[in-house]
Amino acid sequence: MTPLEIEINALKKELISMWILVQSQLNKAKEAMIQFDKDLAREVLIKEKRVNSFELKIDRDCENIFALHCPVAIDLRFLLAALKINTNLERIGDIAAGIAKYVVDSSVNFDQAAMESTSMIRMYEEAVNILIDTRTAFEKEDTVLARSIFKRDDVLDNINDAAPITVAEVIKGDIDSLPEALYILSIIRKLERVGDQSKNIAEEIIFYVEAKILKHYESSREGLADEEQQ
Repeated sequence: MTPLEIEINALKKELISMWILVQSQLNKAKEAMIQFDKDLAREVLIKEKRVNSFELKIDRDCENIFALHCPVAIDLRFLLAALKINTNLERIGDIAAGIAKYVVDSSVNFDQAAMESTSMIRMYEEAVNILIDTRTAFEKEDTVLARSIFKRDDVLDNINDAAPITVAEVIKGDIDSLPEALYILSIIRKLERVGDQSKNIAEEIIFYVEAKILKHYESSREGLADEEQQ
């Protein structure tokens, strides 16, 4: 392998390691929420520093490769994608830490029935699975799997859109559940953003593998449709 190939392979392994850490953070925050385990939630908050350190190191490594090797073609696309994926992963890490902080700050356990009726647990499981599949798509350069993320994100969007009504029903059932219900609503909002970040990652995978830019694809397609109707 050339020196550039060696460094790109090392960078890819670093990104995958960060992915696994962020995935673990999201899972631990979920477990802390369901079990109301404040110690586990605090562990997530402490490990957030590791996520931030990963982000800084990957950014520096990308900059060094740019400076030393002047990459072109797919190598250049990979590095550009890696920088954006790195940012998206760090933001998902922030979301996991935010959920863990709710557990630490809450004075009451999250009611299992409330989490079920608002579809929050189902949403959480799907968000984690989507993140896992984006990693698989990245490792295998599987753009078919990456594209499947766009449709699956609709599940998270639908639960998020319905959240004001489902959470209001929880509050109507027991007005004393108001603080807990507001935490649940906030967590649903955060999980919707996990879907958005995962979609961004999927776009970057397709970009570097296929040299296609999907950003603003939907708005462009809608613009063409409008022109055809005129």
